[in-house]
Amino acid sequence: MFSKLKQFKDLRSQAKVMQNALAQETITEEKNGVKIVLNGNMELISLNLNESLNKNSQEETLKNCFNDAIKRAQRIMAKKLQDMGGIPGMN
Repeated sequence: MFSKLKQFKDLRSQAKVMQNALAQETITEEKNGVKIVLNGNMELISLNLNESLNKNSQEETLKNCFNDAIKRAQRIMAKKLQDMGGIPGMN
């Protein structure tokens, strides 16, 4: 039983290290003057809008920019996790 608790503690520790490493990453996506910056934890760091776009274009561009930033963040996180040895027990 204690070995299971130690394994859990080790996994939790590794997860914290991975999360901290990912938080250091930044992902920037820009389309039609709309710019989004996320960190590796997929938190929005900054957002710049293009005021020259009409409301519909602004909304569509923002949606596409955000979705692309999320996809890129996921790819970066997967690569970083793989480079760090993956998730133990999931290989």
